[in-house]
Amino acid sequence: MDFSDYLDLSRIESVDSVSKKKSLVLLSEMMAKSSQIDSHTVLSRLFEREQLGSTAIGNGVAIPHCRIVGLNRPLVALLRISEGVDYEAPDNIPVKLVFALLLPEDANQEHLNLLADLATKLNNMEYVNLLLTAEDENKLLNILKGQWS
Repeated sequence: MDFSDYLDLSRIESVDSVSKKKSLVLLSEMMAKSSQIDSHTVLSRLFEREQLGSTAIGNGVAIPHCRIVGLNRPLVALLRISEGVDYEAPDNIPVKLVFALLLPEDANQEHLNLLADLATKLNNMEYVNLLLTAEDENKLLNILKGQWS
């Protein structure tokens, strides 16, 4: 299972500078536009998860994630932040790539598989650098879908 199967161009955005809170707002809005889920519900669930502990994994990457009642398939969104934002990362590196992951309420194994896929790929600094230097959202999507040759 590849996380990019649940990502499309409408859920990729690049911004110059935002706060952690604003990054979650933007991700919630992107997710809501392509689903039947209200952005306030998504935002509330992402904030609840973030209160449990930072979703930053290091190397300038965070993966806020939550389960949503009524969602019938996983959704992934990406916010690229050129200036980086403090996500309380374990390595104290400002986060520049925020991948939000929404899952159906009962997607236990799928949840773990998608998180593992994201974390594995995003621990590769060469891959992260490709994402950070991509010219636009189309190029980002191509890289994420494995079409970067």
